[in-house]
Amino acid sequence: MFRRFISDAALCCGVAEDDPFAGLDVPDFGEDLARAEQQLTVRVERRTYNKPVTIVEGFDPDAVDVQEIGTKLKKKMGAGGTVKDTVVEVQGDHEDRVRAFLEELGFNVE
Repeated sequence: MFRRFISDAALCCGVAEDDPFAGLDVPDFGEDLARAEQQLTVRVERRTYNKPVTIVEGFDPDAVDVQEIGTKLKKKMGAGGTVKDTVVEVQGDHEDRVRAFLEELGFNVE
């Protein structure tokens, strides 16, 4: 009778000892796909005292963490802002930079 010997590490991790993909960090493509399927709109509004505010709309809160995206946008633009439900507002006129950054993250920007 043939017996296959498996190392203790393979037993605890549930992988075969000769698995060539063991230990590789494989990314989850589900989040990337969810980002690509969203249609975002970026526009600039003028608020009180004619101050510009860049507004990003169209996030699906079930697919992405809107708060995290808002934080990344504010850091990247070096500006303040807020997240309200599915809308991210960034202080200042950053329309072109916001579009480019969101496309880098994998979003479909209109």
